[in-house]
Amino acid sequence: MESYQRAHLRALAHELKPVVIVGQAGVTEELLAATKVALFDHELIKVRLQRPEDKSAFAEQLATGTDSTLCGLVGHTVILYRRHPEKPRIHVPVRVK
Repeated sequence: MESYQRAHLRALAHELKPVVIVGQAGVTEELLAATKVALFDHELIKVRLQRPEDKSAFAEQLATGTDSTLCGLVGHTVILYRRHPEKPRIHVPVRVK
């Protein structure tokens, strides 16, 4: 995904509230399953990290474990995007060359 597309998604996520919260246990299988469900339902979500040891590593683990795109990491909030397989609702712009 290109940087202008991630910037567009970050702008859309600005008004969203976190739907998943990562606690002391870190990134677990249960957390990844809940995040996958949230991505399926919403496509674009925020995940709040509570006292992360390494927030960049947690963000990468979340993106990799859910097969989603890491759009941003702002403070302790991760922005993830995964297009709905059948009915996408969010339009991601594409530049024509």
